[in-house]
Amino acid sequence: MPAAETLPFPGRTLKAGSHDTAAVLAVQRRLNAVGCGPVLEDGIFGAETMDAVELFQARSVDRFGVPLKVDGEVGPMTWGALFGGRSVPAVSVAPAPLLREALKTAAAEIGTMEDPPGSNRGPKIDQYLKAVGLNPASGSYPWCAAFVYWCFRQAAASLGASNPLVRTAGVLDHWNRAGERGIRRILCAEAREEPAVVLPGMIFIITTGSGNGHTGLVERVEGVRLTTIEGNTNNEGSREGVGVFRRKARRMDQINRGFISYG
Repeated sequence: MPAAETLPFPGRTLKAGSHDTAAVLAVQRRLNAVGCGPVLEDGIFGAETMDAVELFQARSVDRFGVPLKVDGEVGPMTWGALFGGRSVPAVSVAPAPLLREALKTAAAEIGTMEDPPGSNRGPKIDQYLKAVGLNPASGSYPWCAAFVYWCFRQAAASLGASNPLVRTAGVLDHWNRAGERGIRRILCAEAREEPAVVLPGMIFIITTGSGNGHTGLVERVEGVRLTTIEGNTNNEGSREGVGVFRRKARRMDQINRGFISYG
């Protein structure tokens, strides 16, 4: 494959009808250079360009060696495969002091485990639950949202600031009440259209049906691949796990409700 000029990802997913003429033109030129054309280099993302993108995707893998999704759209993973990994830099620094401190606090909790496993209990887990007003001895409570709240509470205290988070152990309750308060929420569709809006320190929200969900903190963003710190999970990403884990394989398209930004 011919060497690519390193062009920074424009921040938005390019697809049929996209109006970023310069970015589309760069994609067309690169598709022709790697043998996925011929494509008319006119800066218009039409059916011909979409077909060529799909051909490139079917032949290529992302920076992690994972086959690209064949969808005819140029998101950060396809852009990185076209123009090189440096064109989509990883983002690992949160944009505000509270978010950075919350991530530092969360990272220090990695390895905390339930005692006994599967009990939703343990010395530290009890602290997380008490932070949101629950009595751990009165029942068995999922604690992923309580963990997130506790991390921000500790971070705010260390900075001498107030904790802005909604105080709740409910994942979807957090999502709904954040919206009622006017706190910035990024819907999954918005993240797909504009991946660059997702930043470290944001809180992801997944709905798993029947009013249940899972949540955690975004620590690092590499294209659409997320490194997260999560409570009440395991290495496989369960919403009913046994401890606090750092997970390196979540993708934005798995976050089916969205992200909450306290930045």
